[in-house]
Amino acid sequence: MHARRRWTVALIAAAVLTLGCGTLPDPDAAPDDSAPQPGAVPTTARASDGTTSVEEFRDDARGAVTEAENYWSAVFKSSGVAFAPVSAVRTYRDSGDLACGREAIPADNAVYCPAGDFIAYDADWAVAAFRKIGDAFVFYLLGHEYAHAVQARLGVEHRYAIDHELQADCMAGAYLGDSVRAGRLDLADGDLDEFRRGLLAVGDPEGQPWFAPESHGTVAQRTDAFFNGYEKSLAACGLS
Repeated sequence: MHARRRWTVALIAAAVLTLGCGTLPDPDAAPDDSAPQPGAVPTTARASDGTTSVEEFRDDARGAVTEAENYWSAVFKSSGVAFAPVSAVRTYRDSGDLACGREAIPADNAVYCPAGDFIAYDADWAVAAFRKIGDAFVFYLLGHEYAHAVQARLGVEHRYAIDHELQADCMAGAYLGDSVRAGRLDLADGDLDEFRRGLLAVGDPEGQPWFAPESHGTVAQRTDAFFNGYEKSLAACGLS
């Protein structure tokens, strides 16, 4: 996935955490501790483009956050509502490196933390997913977490975690589909398949009760939610 200005999870709801989960192979090399910050301007050309290098991952992650911030800022502005970007995006490597309130954030996850208003992700896990699935997954992953930040800003609450997660999948799809249609993101060959592979990787295991607090939806449910948003925009996401 590429942007015109060059930018191209699985989630467990807890009292203070909205988490991503998944098990993927370790990357060949790990990124450093720097994280993409909201408002960062993506580069216009990169020697790393088309590779699976850590440098390309960082550029894609930075661009995904920037485009999500720009998208939601425009949506809020069109409704006459002030928008505040997330306070930070942070990386970590091991369980307990970061905490949300008093709860340690586990490894192999991505999370939006309402208590600190930040997004965090396990850098090694995210790079491994990027290498295994593709750069479109980075946009989905961070788009999903940014959707949770938007839910918090709108005061959206659901009785069951699965409803919260499927709505975030729809919102991530809307952000990506709208950005492609507006020409802010260029959809490369294979990107839609990468989204599907990413959703396949983060679906609940077979037999997972839908009402369990850690449920996010089956592969079919998550795929339907994402592509409903991608094709029909936010009207499909039940935000009104």
